[in-house]
Amino acid sequence: MTTEMGTIIADLDAKHAPITTANFLRYVDQKRFDGIVFYRVMRLEWGTPPNGLIQAGTRGDPKRVLKPIAHEPTSATGVLHKAGTLSMARNAPGTATGDFSILLSDLTGLDADPKASDPEQVAGYAAFGHVFTGMDVVRKIYDAPLSPTLGSGAMKGQLLAHPVHIIRVRRVPIVEREPK
Repeated sequence: MTTEMGTIIADLDAKHAPITTANFLRYVDQKRFDGIVFYRVMRLEWGTPPNGLIQAGTRGDPKRVLKPIAHEPTSATGVLHKAGTLSMARNAPGTATGDFSILLSDLTGLDADPKASDPEQVAGYAAFGHVFTGMDVVRKIYDAPLSPTLGSGAMKGQLLAHPVHIIRVRRVPIVEREPK
């Protein structure tokens, strides 16, 4: 993933999250992520900074969005929301399309909790890979200035004042399994 702030390489987990990984790769292969932006930074006020996530995606653009995919909860995949994890953004389970997040910290609250009483917590979010190299770029995006006025509801104050452009996203082989 080549951004205007640098390159992020992710290792996607098709073995454990095949539906979500295949969806992400459809966007990559069809070049639907080329020219999108990182538009959101969620900075959590608890825990040790950096604590939160950055978000990018198609933002409902009808020229870019593909059909929603079936939800793959972390309780089924075992891919958990740790620092560096890629996770699909969604409204309700089964609505994920072309928006995704990269976590700066462990966010176990995004993992599925089958014992919870809240259906949102039961479902959690679909995690499907991890940053292999480029967490320094993720951190630069996280540290970029936010707009105090853009956004509404929970996203008010979480939108970047100047979204970070993703120039292109392509598949690359990861030869070594240990990040550098």
